[in-house]
Amino acid sequence: MPTAFEVPANELINRLAKHLKENVSEISPPPWSEYAKTGAHKERPPQDPDWWYARCASLLRKIYVHGPVGVSRLRVQYGGNVGRGNSPEHHGRAGGSAIREPLQQLQKAELVAIEGRKGRKLTKQGLTLLNRTSAEVAKELKARPREAPS
Repeated sequence: MPTAFEVPANELINRLAKHLKENVSEISPPPWSEYAKTGAHKERPPQDPDWWYARCASLLRKIYVHGPVGVSRLRVQYGGNVGRGNSPEHHGRAGGSAIREPLQQLQKAELVAIEGRKGRKLTKQGLTLLNRTSAEVAKELKARPREAPS
């Protein structure tokens, strides 16, 4: 059975985001998510109206790959370069509420749980969801006809 390591991340995240939007009632974007940036390194808010579900799916995959992980480490991973005009760029961390609140919603959906001071980890339901979705993505990729090299 294929795991999240063996399928392309973007395919898995897109499929998982679609599943979360359609089937998990605990996950819904808060009113501020339409206007807020996801970090100080960004100039504009996300253009995708369903970015909240993609962020939740991405968080599930990151927790799967990196094990128990806290909000602080996730802020670093989702951060980016802050433009400073003519000065060299520096890394800026992502906003905390755009990570913390999706994690709290995933906890309510019982896909993620807190493991002491280590951070958050996947529950059995979350692990099952990721493995099942990975298998679906792998099956779909296998069924696609390959393009001839040009």
